[in-house]
Amino acid sequence: MRRSRGEDGSSSMPALAVLLLLGIVAVVGILGNDDDEPPPVDLTVLAASSTATTIATAPLDPEPYAATDGIVVHPRSESALYSAPDGDPFAKIGPKQFGPTWLPVVEQTDGWVRVLLPSKPNRSTGWMRDDDLERATSPYLIRVHTGSRTIELFEKGKRLGAWKAGVGARKTPTPAGRTFLLGSIVDHKRSASPIVLPLGAHSPTLDTFGGGPGTVAIHGWPRADVFGAAISAGCVRVPKTALAKLQRVPLGTVVQIDNK
Repeated sequence: MRRSRGEDGSSSMPALAVLLLLGIVAVVGILGNDDDEPPPVDLTVLAASSTATTIATAPLDPEPYAATDGIVVHPRSESALYSAPDGDPFAKIGPKQFGPTWLPVVEQTDGWVRVLLPSKPNRSTGWMRDDDLERATSPYLIRVHTGSRTIELFEKGKRLGAWKAGVGARKTPTPAGRTFLLGSIVDHKRSASPIVLPLGAHSPTLDTFGGGPGTVAIHGWPRADVFGAAISAGCVRVPKTALAKLQRVPLGTVVQIDNK
């Protein structure tokens, strides 16, 4: 095949190839590349969200008394937490806390979910990429009413039980707002309650309690006179019958605490 030549006798094909390549690059630059991966996040420089940490930059729950649809998520590996969809990473969270990490979803958009966090301050949230997570649904809801000093358990909107409960005293209140069931601990060395259900909430007045970071929990109590009293350091003390039912509730289930 005979090639055409320019006035200087050189082949015009290389120049044509360059022009075509530049045109392709320009089109890609305008339209973008759908296969682009998000930039990697250096997790080593991010603080971990846990019941023992404080993440001051975490966005707070904008609707702390709203209902959810019961979706809970589990990070398969250590994952970044973002301030907003496609926003800046501000912390990270791992696949284990007291047990497997399950977090309730309080908001979602395309490819992203907003979850409640176990770290301080109370009502902390973070956005996570949906593809990093395992999904499930909890049909349960736990409601704690510090005014009437009661606790209720619901399944698919049906109330399974209601009991008098011991709640935080005036100087050490049980924090209001929605939180979640973070763990389930069985330790028979604990005389007051071998079963403890830590929540993703903390005492607003105590930085530490009993050697821990002030984590609020639902647990039993050996004396019945505390049920119906504002007497605890912030935890919710419940009868054995209530604790037996609550222990079967899956991790990540929302716990709504109000002053009613």
